[in-house]
Amino acid sequence: MAEGGARLTIDGTLLIYDAEEIKRRLIDTLHSGQLLELDLSHVNEIDTAGVQLLMLVKQESLRQEKTLRIVAHSPAVQEVIEFYNLAAFFGDPLVIPARDREQEHG
Repeated sequence: MAEGGARLTIDGTLLIYDAEEIKRRLIDTLHSGQLLELDLSHVNEIDTAGVQLLMLVKQESLRQEKTLRIVAHSPAVQEVIEFYNLAAFFGDPLVIPARDREQEHG
């Protein structure tokens, strides 16, 4: 992790039911430094509200001239990013941890 940055891992679901709490965590963490690394490798379910939340945080990071990096993606997150064709919007390579790739092909 670079100096002046923070890493936040989201576990479980990223759904409309979780949006308010996770939004608060994301925005608070974004305000704490110049860089936010977001680990989504443990997200097992994401809906449109979750996608909108990720887009909001990305836009807020740009507005504040800060950096948001999504550093790991679960298969669920990758699927929704591909479905909505948002890879270019986020600008991060889609990274799936090896353990998840093995489960998909194993």
